[in-house]
Amino acid sequence: MKNFKLFGEILLDQGIVDKQTLKQALKIQNGEEEYSNRRRLGEILVTDFGVDPDKIYRTLAERYAFRVMEVSPDEITDKQLKQTKDILSKFPKEFKNKLLYNNALPFKYTKGYKKEVVVLSADPTIKLVEEIPEKTEFKKYEVVYCPLDKVQRLIKTIDPHKNEFLDILEEAGEQIDVSEEPGEEEKAVDESALDEEINKSLLVNLFEGALVEAVRKKASDVHIIPYQKNNVDIYFRIDGKLTLWFRQQNTSPEALAAVVKDRSNGIDRFEKDTAQDGFAQRRIDEHMIRFRISIMPITSEEYARSFESIVIRVIDDRNVITELSKLGFQPQAEKDFTKAITKSRGIILLTGPTGSGKSTTLMAALHHVLDPSKNVLTCEDPVEYIIKGARQLKIGHKLPFEEAIRRILRHDPDIVMVGEIRDRITADTAIKLANTGHLTLSTLHTNDAPSAISRLYKIGIEPFLLAYAINIIVAQRLVRKLCDRCKKPLSEEKYPAALDLGISEEDLEEGKIYEAGDGCEECNKGYKGRTAIAEALYFSQEVRQAIVESGEEIDEELIRKIASGQGMLSLLESGVDRIKNGLTTISEVEYATSGGD
Repeated sequence: MKNFKLFGEILLDQGIVDKQTLKQALKIQNGEEEYSNRRRLGEILVTDFGVDPDKIYRTLAERYAFRVMEVSPDEITDKQLKQTKDILSKFPKEFKNKLLYNNALPFKYTKGYKKEVVVLSADPTIKLVEEIPEKTEFKKYEVVYCPLDKVQRLIKTIDPHKNEFLDILEEAGEQIDVSEEPGEEEKAVDESALDEEINKSLLVNLFEGALVEAVRKKASDVHIIPYQKNNVDIYFRIDGKLTLWFRQQNTSPEALAAVVKDRSNGIDRFEKDTAQDGFAQRRIDEHMIRFRISIMPITSEEYARSFESIVIRVIDDRNVITELSKLGFQPQAEKDFTKAITKSRGIILLTGPTGSGKSTTLMAALHHVLDPSKNVLTCEDPVEYIIKGARQLKIGHKLPFEEAIRRILRHDPDIVMVGEIRDRITADTAIKLANTGHLTLSTLHTNDAPSAISRLYKIGIEPFLLAYAINIIVAQRLVRKLCDRCKKPLSEEKYPAALDLGISEEDLEEGKIYEAGDGCEECNKGYKGRTAIAEALYFSQEVRQAIVESGEEIDEELIRKIASGQGMLSLLESGVDRIKNGLTTISEVEYATSGGD
């Protein structure tokens, strides 16, 4: 009898996962409540730990003898395209969309027989296909493994996601034309006129369509900004850069602002002279997405108008990183960070400007140390992502951030995350937590790791307390990643800039250094996604001693020299390493490391 080997052991043998990752994934699987609804091991490894799905599912396909088909959109004939569309037309719309959202594509008939269908799937064990005989005329089916990128490109070619709100706008074809502009003597826009304008111009569809597109384009924020007298610009922040998505013409900015307020919770439509915060949530592509909405009054040349700037943060739980290896830290930084967060006490401090990925790193660290036997408290303002297994304090006017910080010690914590060290009070609390046996995670706004020590010293924390309370300080930035499909070798006129960064002539001549291409269907002007560059200052005994022996000022250069001798890469060195590995460009690293919060 052939020896049966567990799937996890096969992945381990082939080097696809390591023992620690496998152990954690199995722990998660066993901890899921209902046995019948537990996720499969492969799904947990892909979703929670960021393991390459193709490595997991190709191995699984081989193990359980699924057929493999690698179909490229470029290879599809018109006849096959027609057949696939014909098959999809026989699926109920909602069920078809569920399959496509889960990267399963009913592709062709089995050997020409029109009651059997071949389903291409990135996950050949997908349970959803079991509903095909019940919900369609196809009584038999075969699931065939196809790599994720190929399935997604096929779906995009054959049946791309439609945005029904934008479709309605396109069908309407006309926007309202504001014939009369408010006069200087008018102090407010007439609300009934606004309602009429909203209805005629289908602004509700524009707003809802923008939310859908922002999620699909993986935007972190949506900006709605008045432009001139009667136009509104809608920007998406994608990979850290604001990009104009749409300009709504011949429409008053007040009308679109009214729509946003009406379609949100916690915001007063008729309040236009003060800042407001609210929220909304929508089910988009089978996932519940939350939106945090910030509205602020702004001035313009037309003093009688009530213009407002609107920023909407997209909170998509699918983007939360729960596995440290997926953060993209370089080996020494990852090793030191893991060592620091697995201690029972001490401060883990993340530094960098807004948008540098600090919160993402803290989330991954928290998920790494979460344990049912520990009381994990978080104090954030505002709370963005829900963390299962943690108690996230609800900040509000009855429990402000400062008061919550004071009361944390009375709530018997083991691990605490303080969203940000803002002042002496929060710094003292973090030090006290660390010195009384608690692991404490927080953030601070400084340019690099050594300067964070100086910042804390200047707000009144004694060097001895700093030296022995902190485990590690990580300064990080995010740089855009090059698109693998269209990146190109660095042009010769940019060689001097590369040499200035310390890149060798040999690397340049061998074509190992790249720049952004012209852009393709898979990317945003030559870039796709972001990765971290990090400076991880681990508090070794030598670093602690240097801090304790500081005089009136912290000797940042000495600390940097000691840490460098221990293997710490500076932000610039980390960025150069990314360039040499073909992940990003010289301009991205120069911009990210140029200094300034």
